[in-house]
Amino acid sequence: MHKNYITFISNRKKHMLPIKSIMYILIVGKIVEIHISGGSIYQTRMTLSEISENLGDGFIMVHRGCLVAARAIYDITDKINLINGESLIYTIRKKNQIIQQFTEMQKNLIDSFNDRQMPMNVSEYLEYYSSFDNMPFAFTDIEMVFDDTRHARDWIFRYGNQALARLEKISLEGLIGKSFGSVFSNMDEKWLKCYERSTLYGEILEIMDYSPEVDSYLKIISFPTFEGHCGCILFPISDIHFFENSDYSKETLEQYFGNSITIPYKNIEK
Repeated sequence: MHKNYITFISNRKKHMLPIKSIMYILIVGKIVEIHISGGSIYQTRMTLSEISENLGDGFIMVHRGCLVAARAIYDITDKINLINGESLIYTIRKKNQIIQQFTEMQKNLIDSFNDRQMPMNVSEYLEYYSSFDNMPFAFTDIEMVFDDTRHARDWIFRYGNQALARLEKISLEGLIGKSFGSVFSNMDEKWLKCYERSTLYGEILEIMDYSPEVDSYLKIISFPTFEGHCGCILFPISDIHFFENSDYSKETLEQYFGNSITIPYKNIEK
């Protein structure tokens, strides 16, 4: 097994999943149910010791038969509340121990972002993303900012092209190196949940929503770039026109909307 992946058989097919895509695992006897980001669930046969050995560090046993990825936990109250809106029960008498494990693992995860190779200054970002400079769509690489509780609270623009400056109605000099919250006093925290998922889980996500910051309806595609970062491609909805190209267009749209993910807004609080 590759150190970043877990390999198993499910429904007579061999699967190889990135470990960081796993949200939590339920174990009943030798039946293991693997829940991954995006909502997919896989079943396989494995013992607790086998699955624990394959997963490595980064998972907390919250009760007998349930392992949860520390990076998947939003907070711990009377339940384990996950970043995707799900909630799991845990052994209450072990609450302090679980909170301590979670806090330490999340701290180590975020601290590790600074240990990875990535551009170190504006010039290096400009060189790395130079192919995006003249693209007709807005693009930015953002570095997530986490607070003392390891929740994303803001982000910093590390790269942006001229199309981004036009969309945001601010010069690149006024964006690059600045946090979103410092540029836009009316920052809407709904964006954080999506960007945090792309940053922590490597998910490619699409958001279609109203941006009060630029007074425009936007389509945004976010995806992982460097550790602790994600890239965002932004389109004003008014600039996009759907083109029905073939008889498969309707079928494709049905599949597309069938993959929709709801990220509860209620969990984003200061």
